[in-house]
Amino acid sequence: MVATTDALAGHVSGQANEPLSRPAHCLSSTQVALELQTQPSQGLTSEEAAARLARYGANDLGKQQKVKPLEILLLQVFNPMSLIIFLALGASLGIQAWIEGGVLAFIIFINIVIGFLQDLQAARTIASLDSLNCPSARVVRDNGVVTTIESANLVPGDVIELKVGDSVPADARVIESTNLEADEALLTGESVPARKDTEEVYEEDTGPGDRLNVVFSSSVITKGRGRAVVFATGMFTEIGAIAAALGDDGHKKRKLERDESGKASVGAYLKYWFGLIWDWLGAFLGLTVGTPLQKKLSALFYYVFLFAVVCAVIVLGANEFRTRNDVIIYAVATAVGTLPVTLILVLTITMAAGTKIMVERNVIVRNMRSLEALGGVTNICSDKTGTLTQGKMVTRMAWIPEHGTYSVNTTNDPYNPQTGTVTFTPAEPRNIHGAADHQGIPVNPLSENYPSLEQYLDIASLANLATVKRVADSDNQWTANGDPTEIAMQVFATRFGGPGAGITDSSTGWKQMAEFPFDSSIKKMSVIGQNEKTSEIHILTKGAVERVLSSCTSITPGLPLTEATKQHILQNMESLARRGLRVLALASSSQSLPPVSEEAARRGLLKREEYEQNLTFRGLVGIYDPPRPESRPSVFKCHKAGIAVHMLTGDHPETARAIAIEVGILPARMELLRADLAQGLVMTAHDFDKLSDDEVDRLPELPLVVARCAPSTKVRMIDALHRRGKYVAMTGDGVNDSPSLKRADVGIAMGMCGSDVAKSASDIVLSDDNFASILNAVEEGRRIFDNVQKFMLHVLSANVGFVATLLVGLAYKDASGTSIFQITPVEILFMLLVAGAFTETGLGFESASKHILSRPPQSLKYGVFTPEFLSDIVAYGVIMAICLLTSFVSVMFGMYDGNFGMDCNLRYSDSCEGVFRARSTCYTAMMWIFVFFAWELVDSRLSFFHGAFNNTKKWTNRLWKNTFLFWSVVVGFFSIFPTLYIPVINRKVFLHSGIDKEWGVVFAVTIIFFIGAESWKWAKRVYLRKHNLMQKKGAGTTEEDLEKMVFEKFYSSDSDSGTDRKN
Repeated sequence: MVATTDALAGHVSGQANEPLSRPAHCLSSTQVALELQTQPSQGLTSEEAAARLARYGANDLGKQQKVKPLEILLLQVFNPMSLIIFLALGASLGIQAWIEGGVLAFIIFINIVIGFLQDLQAARTIASLDSLNCPSARVVRDNGVVTTIESANLVPGDVIELKVGDSVPADARVIESTNLEADEALLTGESVPARKDTEEVYEEDTGPGDRLNVVFSSSVITKGRGRAVVFATGMFTEIGAIAAALGDDGHKKRKLERDESGKASVGAYLKYWFGLIWDWLGAFLGLTVGTPLQKKLSALFYYVFLFAVVCAVIVLGANEFRTRNDVIIYAVATAVGTLPVTLILVLTITMAAGTKIMVERNVIVRNMRSLEALGGVTNICSDKTGTLTQGKMVTRMAWIPEHGTYSVNTTNDPYNPQTGTVTFTPAEPRNIHGAADHQGIPVNPLSENYPSLEQYLDIASLANLATVKRVADSDNQWTANGDPTEIAMQVFATRFGGPGAGITDSSTGWKQMAEFPFDSSIKKMSVIGQNEKTSEIHILTKGAVERVLSSCTSITPGLPLTEATKQHILQNMESLARRGLRVLALASSSQSLPPVSEEAARRGLLKREEYEQNLTFRGLVGIYDPPRPESRPSVFKCHKAGIAVHMLTGDHPETARAIAIEVGILPARMELLRADLAQGLVMTAHDFDKLSDDEVDRLPELPLVVARCAPSTKVRMIDALHRRGKYVAMTGDGVNDSPSLKRADVGIAMGMCGSDVAKSASDIVLSDDNFASILNAVEEGRRIFDNVQKFMLHVLSANVGFVATLLVGLAYKDASGTSIFQITPVEILFMLLVAGAFTETGLGFESASKHILSRPPQSLKYGVFTPEFLSDIVAYGVIMAICLLTSFVSVMFGMYDGNFGMDCNLRYSDSCEGVFRARSTCYTAMMWIFVFFAWELVDSRLSFFHGAFNNTKKWTNRLWKNTFLFWSVVVGFFSIFPTLYIPVINRKVFLHSGIDKEWGVVFAVTIIFFIGAESWKWAKRVYLRKHNLMQKKGAGTTEEDLEKMVFEKFYSSDSDSGTDRKN
C-alpha cells in the first residue's frame, strides 16, 4: 500500500495519496482529473476502483486503541512510587513488624484504588474521529452511473456528487458547483460557511480555510450542489493529518546516526540502544514523562529512598551490624522516618477535591494531574470565536451619508434590542478616532426620526430573511432565527422600532414581489417589495461594498455618486474594517423600475441586472462578533498574574487585531510600539509558517495574534513556546484544534460548542466556553500548587526532624551497647497517618490567597522545590529535631539519671521505665508540634498570631474557616491520650508509658517550637523586604498600569520619552 508510515511522514497538506505535480488547490479541476486519470463525466470503472482500493487502502482513519483496565491497574501497582513503599512493607513484614506492615499495606491499597479509578476515567477517550467518517457517498462510476457506496470504499480519482446536508466523505477538488457552500468550522474554525468556486486556483502555501476550490472530509454541505473529484482519502485527508497528529506525543524520536553512505557504526548502535533503554527507564521511573510536579516527585522519592537506605546502613553500622531484631527495627524506624508515606495519598485526595471545586467554576477536569500543571502556566493560546467573543454577530456601527454614524456598545445579550446604549455622532467613520461610542452622544433609538435613517432601516430589516422576536411570557428574553449577519442587522433595525421580521411578514406593511438571493459571483442580495401605504415599488439591496457601489448612481436623491464620493465611501469602509468589522453596503431605489410580473417572479424569469441598477447608496453597516464582557478583565488578570495571552484564530488579520486590542491582548496604543515589534506581534499563519524553526526562535517576541490559523500553525506556536521554556495552555473547540490541544501542556476544550474529538484530546473542558473560566482554572491550579507545597513542607519537615533525632540518638545505648530509639516506628506511622494525613489533607483544602493572581507563575525550573521551600524544610526540620531531642534528654537525664535499661526497643521492663517515659514525652511533644505546625503553614510568611490580639474574633474565624483542618488539629491534639494511658496499647504497641510530671517538658518544648517557627518567619520577611521580593500593596493594579507593565519593553524610545514628558 502507498499509505505507509514513510509516505504519511512526507505528506504535504493539500496533496493526494500519491503526490500530484502540485497540491490539488494549485491546479485546475481539469488538470487534477487528468493527473488522477479519471473522467469527470464518467468516473472510474469498478475494476479500476477495486485496484486502487487495494493499492491505497480503505478511506478510514485506522483502528482506535481500546481502553485496557488491567493495564491501567498494573501501572498503578508497579508505579515506581508505590514500589518504594512496597520495599518498606517487605522490610517490616520480614522482621514480623505486623503493625507497621499493616499500616503501610493500607496506604498502598488506598493509593492504588484511587489512582486506578482516576486514570481509568481519563483513559476512556471518545473515538469521535471514527464517527466523523460519513457512512456512505454518491459516486459516479462505470460510464456516468451514479451509485451509493460505503465511504470507506472511496479511492482517489472517484467523482462524487454533493448536495445540502451531505457530509463530505473525502478531500476532493470541486469540478462543478451551483451556490455550493460547506460548513468547515470543525476544521478551520470559521463560523461562516465557505462558498466554493471551481475556477479558483491558489498558491501552494494557501491555508485550508482559504482553499475555496476544495471540499474537505467531514465538512458538511450547507447550500447548493456540486461535483468533485477525490484526490485524498483516509489518513491523507486534512482530518487524517489531524488524526496522525493526535498520535504524536511531541517527543523527539531517537534516530540511528548514519554516515554519508547510510551505514551506522558499532558505537552508533550502542548509543542508539542505550538511548532507547534510558527512554524506557526514564518513562517507567516517571523521570522523563508527566507534569513538572510528577517528575520532581518521582525524583524526590528516589532520592528519599536512597537516603533511607543510607540511614539504615548508618544505624546498622553504629550497632556493629548485629542482626538483632531491635537493631533492625531501629534501622526500619529511621528508614520509615525518611519516607513521606502519606504524600501520594494526600496529593490524590487534594486533586480529587480540586476537580469537584472546578465543576462549580464551570471547569470539568478530564486529567486530574492537569490541575497542578495549571499553576505553572506561563502562556495561554486561545481561540477567538466563542471563547474571547460571544460567537454571535452584532451590528457595531452604522453610517448614513449626510446624516452621521450610530454606534452600539456591546452587551451580553446580542439578540435583545432593548439592551445596551446607542450613541450618535455626525462624523463619518473615517473621521472618528478611538472608540466610536465614546465620541458620540447617547440617543433613544425609538425617538430618532429622519427620512434617511428610515430608508436605511427599511433595507436592513426588509432585505433580510432573519427574524427577531420576544420569547412568549417574557419581558427580557429574545430569540432569533436566520443567518448570523442578517440577525445582527435585524436586531439593529428592531432597536429603532422595526418589526423584527423580513418583508415576507405581514406586520411589516410591505408585500414581497420578488427576491434575488445572494450569489457568490454577484455578492449582493435584493428584494423587490411594494409599500402597502404608498403602493410604491422599491428594490432593497445589501451586499459587498464594491459590488453595491457599482450598481449605484446617486448617494441621496438628486446627488450624483461621483468618483470622489466613491473614494470617501471606500475610506469609510476601510475605517470600519480596521476596527475588525465586516462591512456591508445598503442601497435602494423606487425610480424607473421595470414592471414586475408576479408570474415572472414566481417562475424565476426576472433578470436581476435589470433591477439592480441606478440605485441610491444609503449607507454602510459594520458587523462583528463582540468580545464577552468578561474577556477584557480576564485578560488583564492574566497580565497581572504574569501570563501572556496569545490569540490563534482562523479569522481575518484586521478582525483579529481589533478584537485583540479590545480585550487587551494587544496594547490600545499600537503606535507606541517599536515598528519591528509591532509588525511581529500580529502575523498571519502564512507568514508565520514560512519561517523556519531557527527563524522563529530568533524573533525577539513570538506573535501575540496569529490570524488565518491552520492546525499545524497552532502546533508550531506551542513548540516554539516550549523551546523558549514556556508552559502552555491551549484552548480549542474544533477537530482542527485537537493536535494542538494534545501537544499543549494543558489542553482546554470547549464544552458547549466543542467537538467530541477536541474534548477527547483535552485535559480540561470549559462547560460555559468562557475565557474567564480559564482564569478560574489557573487560580485553582495555583491554589492546589500552594497547598501541595504546604502539605509537602508539613511531612518533609517532620521527616527531617525524625531522621535527625534518630541519627543523633544513635549515641544513646543500653547496657548491651544497642542504640535506643527516641521514637518508635509505630509512633512515627501514627503521627504521619493521624496527625499527618488528616492535617495535610486539611491543608489541601485551604482556600486561595487573595493575592494568588497577583504574582507570576511558579518557576518551572524549581517547581515545588523552590529555594524558599527547601530552606523551610531544613529550618523547620532542625527546629523539630531540637525540640524532640530536648524533650527526650530532659526527661532521660533530668529525671531518670540516664539509665537506658535493657532491650527497651523490644519490650517493657522495670529498667525501661525512664526510656518509656522519655519516649512518651518526645512522642507527645512531636504530636502537638506536628498538628500545630499545620496552622503555621496556612501562610508561609505571615505570623500565625497575626491579628490574634488586636482582632481576636477575625483570627479565630480564620482558624475555623477551614473546618476540616480545624478538626484535624483538634483530633490530633487529643488522640495522644488513649495511646498514652490505655494499657497494652501504650507499652505493647507503642513501646511507651503514661506520663505525669513530664507534661511540663511537653508544654515547654511546644512553646520553644512556636518561638523558633515565628522567628524563622520574621527573618524571612525581613530578608524578602530588604531584597524587594514581596509585592508592594496597590502597585500596578489599574488596566493602564498593567498594560504598561506588560508592553513597555516593546515601546520605542521616542514613545517612552513622550510618555515621560506627559508625566
